[in-house]
Amino acid sequence: MRKIIRYIRSLVNIWEYIDYETADKSIRKNIAFKGPNVIILACAIIIASVGLNVNSIPVIIGAMLISPVMGPILGLGLGLGTEDRHLLRDSLKNFAIMVAISILASSLFFLLSPLTLENQSELLARTNPTIYDVLIALFGGFAGILETSRKDKGTVISGVAIATALMPPLCTVGYGISQLNLTYIGGALYLFLINTIFIALATFLAVKLFQFPAVQVTDENHQRISKSWYIVILVVILVPSIITAVNVVRENNFKIHATQIVQKNKNLGGSFIYDHKTTYNRREQIVDIFVAGEALPDEMKERVYRDAEHFGITRGQIIIHEDATIVRENLSEAEILKGIYEHTDRQIKELNDSITRLNIQLDVYKNKEIPAYAIAKELFAQHPEISNISLTRGSAVDADSLSVSERIMVFVSSDETINEELRDRIERWLKVRLDNDNVTVVY
Repeated sequence: MRKIIRYIRSLVNIWEYIDYETADKSIRKNIAFKGPNVIILACAIIIASVGLNVNSIPVIIGAMLISPVMGPILGLGLGLGTEDRHLLRDSLKNFAIMVAISILASSLFFLLSPLTLENQSELLARTNPTIYDVLIALFGGFAGILETSRKDKGTVISGVAIATALMPPLCTVGYGISQLNLTYIGGALYLFLINTIFIALATFLAVKLFQFPAVQVTDENHQRISKSWYIVILVVILVPSIITAVNVVRENNFKIHATQIVQKNKNLGGSFIYDHKTTYNRREQIVDIFVAGEALPDEMKERVYRDAEHFGITRGQIIIHEDATIVRENLSEAEILKGIYEHTDRQIKELNDSITRLNIQLDVYKNKEIPAYAIAKELFAQHPEISNISLTRGSAVDADSLSVSERIMVFVSSDETINEELRDRIERWLKVRLDNDNVTVVY
């Protein structure tokens, strides 16, 4: 066990690979937001905006690769972890400049762009944070500071820039400003802040874990953060992080449960659920279920309510819509037809499955069928004295063990007397002929 523990420790030991001095210099150098970095950021923002405009994933990835936005965020975590007030102040200042330039550039692009946005799937994806965004930002930030700190550099930073996706939310904020859409602005800004906070938090935790030395006061520009401010800043970062994580998990679970309820109750007798919508905010948590087909009976509604309560969703949070006018307002004709086709396909699949099961059962019965006519002809040819034969398949129950076994009973009639020797001979022949040892001949 000691050997195993030592081996595991050697695998996860990262302290000997950490270069504190190089990491500190690299992060301080990258937080500077002047000259080329400003132009590079503006170019990256325009590229990302074009990618979102035309729904091109490769273009968006390219913009994230050339963007310098990670520098000030890593600086925030390092400044807080090493208690360097000067670094923390510069990181916050450059971070604010970065955000302002990004939003300004993307807003101008969308205001002046002649392109129309036909498919908003990529933009909409940047306005609705999920638990996955929290996890990606947290572990991406940890990977980023680890890559910056290790002696042998790799390509992790590029992957972190793509995974954490800081650029697209800022572009979406610019699009929301150009359209005066507060939903886009608020949702995208919220997603960007989540990414920023959790990357900075991961950096701070990693700096403490790797035991980066606290800043040494050499002049008035490099002052340590006072204990009171240190605690305040930590609370400002940690409390929103925890609250955000809890809220995102709850919202994510609510939506998953809503989908499970709909999937479980897709077919409701002569009706079917063709769509659903979830609303989750501080004021209300609602699941709107849209039903088509026949009028939904009360017992079917009760089934939906019971399933919802099983997932922790109350009856008051379930709204079932059966009105045709609601259908027209919420769905296009193509979407309604799609729902009907899906319902029909499911019914056809269920019928085909039933037919397949019945055919299997029929084959089983056919395999058990006794070829009475053929056996009778063969038996009559071998024993002309036999005048009649009856074959039947049944069950035999043992009195002691009460075990049930299959048995074939053969009733033989003859104009002449049938002795025991003839009965045994017929029984042995029938066992071979029917490939079944449970054959009993009665005369």
